[in-house]
Amino acid sequence: MTLVQAFRNQATSCAALDSPFMAQLLNVLADHWPADSALAAKFDSFEGDIGPAGHSLPLRVAGGLHALVLTRRDEGLMAAYPPNTPTDAELRDAVLSALAIHAKFLTDWVDSPPQTNEVRRSAAMIASARVACSHFDLPLHLSELGASGGLNLMWDHYALELGGKRFGPDMPVLTLSPEWSGPLPPAITPEIASRAGVDLNPLDPQRGDHLLRLTAYLWPDQPHRLALTRSAASVMTAQIDTGDAITWLANRLPNAPQGHLHLIQHSVAWQYFPPATRARGTALIEAAGAQATPDRPLAWLSMESDGDTTGGKGAAITLRLWPGDITLALGRADFHGRWIDWHHAAP
Repeated sequence: MTLVQAFRNQATSCAALDSPFMAQLLNVLADHWPADSALAAKFDSFEGDIGPAGHSLPLRVAGGLHALVLTRRDEGLMAAYPPNTPTDAELRDAVLSALAIHAKFLTDWVDSPPQTNEVRRSAAMIASARVACSHFDLPLHLSELGASGGLNLMWDHYALELGGKRFGPDMPVLTLSPEWSGPLPPAITPEIASRAGVDLNPLDPQRGDHLLRLTAYLWPDQPHRLALTRSAASVMTAQIDTGDAITWLANRLPNAPQGHLHLIQHSVAWQYFPPATRARGTALIEAAGAQATPDRPLAWLSMESDGDTTGGKGAAITLRLWPGDITLALGRADFHGRWIDWHHAAP
């Protein structure tokens, strides 16, 4: 895949995910990419898949440009970004100028892959954890793989509102209202007794520079996502360790406390693990599941792509439970949590 193709493919995905500005920006970059720039030389050094399932180079540069806007470092770029509606020519001129003026900032920025920590995915976590607790009504020992800034570990602080019915705390820090189809989730309210996560490059939302990275990868014409992320960051207290997710989990599984349901969760992270890591993780979790007991059960919750590359069909929500090795196909969710097609009927 060439860089121009990667820009085009990402533009199509962004349009499907309701971001016309990002589609416009990425198409402008595809048409006018400065091949002789410092950033172009940096991108030429990347090997392998440079698209959304790999290095995500288009989103890296888009995030860097948005960071310049959020920090008010480039007035010309700010004038071409939402809520303004620039022409392609106006956006082109502003972007090419920013790429030249802020070359050092941008070449440093793109060293790290995108991290969005999309809070709206917590809607699927809230509903799915209720299903798990309807099978094993125990406090949760929560573990997240690929946790980024840990915002989706804090879902018990968020409310899920569906058709006038609220699931969650009376005074939530934020409320999620996805377009929902299907039965409502179970009424049981999970209790999280302990929580922790792991990421190769965890971010601390309490740090200004880390919060900037989280918010810069949100799309400029979707300010509601920015507001949700900042609200979630205000209550983030979970421990996020640095390291390989499966190695971390191998050390955490034996220490899950008796009388708790150990819930392992991940959302749009598993697909980025190398195939050997995924295989090792599956074997590890299944082996732990085989040792699970009714007073020390295990649940594995995933919201992950199962082949859809356009974003239209979203991610599959799957829950596995032990003892019993029960697999529940709970439904599908938009990658950004805009909608959930729920299949599971509460008993």
